[in-house]
Amino acid sequence: MPTIVGIRFRRTGKVYYFDPADHDLHLNDWAIVETSYGQEMGQVVIAPRQVAESEVKDTLKPVVRPATCTDLRAMQAYRLQESDALPLAREEAERHHLPIKIIGAEYSFDGSRLTFYFTSEGRVDFRNLVRDLARTLKARIDMRQAGVRDETRLLDGIGICGRQFCCASFLDSFDAVSIRMAKAQGLPLNPTKISGQCGRLLCCLSYEYDFYCEAKARLPKPGTQVETIHGMGRLIDVNVLTERLTVEYEPGKRTEITLEELGPPTQAPPTASPAPSQSQSEPATAEPARKRRRRKRRKPRPTESAPAGAATPQQNDTAPKPERQQPTSAEDKPRPTRRRRRPRRRPEKQDS
Repeated sequence: MPTIVGIRFRRTGKVYYFDPADHDLHLNDWAIVETSYGQEMGQVVIAPRQVAESEVKDTLKPVVRPATCTDLRAMQAYRLQESDALPLAREEAERHHLPIKIIGAEYSFDGSRLTFYFTSEGRVDFRNLVRDLARTLKARIDMRQAGVRDETRLLDGIGICGRQFCCASFLDSFDAVSIRMAKAQGLPLNPTKISGQCGRLLCCLSYEYDFYCEAKARLPKPGTQVETIHGMGRLIDVNVLTERLTVEYEPGKRTEITLEELGPPTQAPPTASPAPSQSQSEPATAEPARKRRRRKRRKPRPTESAPAGAATPQQNDTAPKPERQQPTSAEDKPRPTRRRRRPRRRPEKQDS
């Protein structure tokens, strides 16, 4: 089994697997690793351990070396320069008349590369902007387009719950959230109530969705007839969190009970099945045989009595047919049938 170490480059970023390469790494240590963009410095969030080969999708890249105090001080110095590079990049984008919004900047640990994050509605040609920024900031410039959720994560803020955004505080990745989760939890389907600052559905809708599904599976559905210690009634409402049920026994008479006061579910009386007849020889499970449609036989047409010595139909079939005589004169020739033409429809006159 391969040995891996989990490295995270941001506080709320994704965790990537690397090969420890015989380096003594512990939890919360900083290390220099080789990535597709070059060397980066990240924090160890998963100590070196062995995992199954199915968990490793690509070839593991090695850890170059553990980070030193000089590397950490250089990284902090470049983090302070990010706040100065951001307004400069916005001014250059406005000077080039580019329809983009630059929302963040990030230096590499050694300052050789500077990445700008931006949002835009479409594709933008920013080659001139990159050339001018590289000349001014003396670093390699990368431009990455971010989505609405990534924009909210980079800008950070306070949600409707009064706490910091989940995506900016502890979420590693964005899970799929659907309107079905809000329906299962009985939340109002008002977009302003179930949407976050990014305009998408709240990420927290998926936190308790599994619990609601398990709780509703063992509770009766509203609208069914239930039997309680107080008698039969119709279930009106179910509180999943407290497991309390609202039952209506009579019109206008409702009582709130607990799950322990609920009796066994009522079963419909079995319906009596008709006894099979004696003439029915097939088993009851067999499907009824389809009725065959009988074809009606055509009655032969009445034929006149043939005179004596006349040939029978069979003899007529075998006997040679007489040749057709050609007309000798123009009067004897058959007249051709004329097709009747359809009268043309005259266009209606329009009033001037």
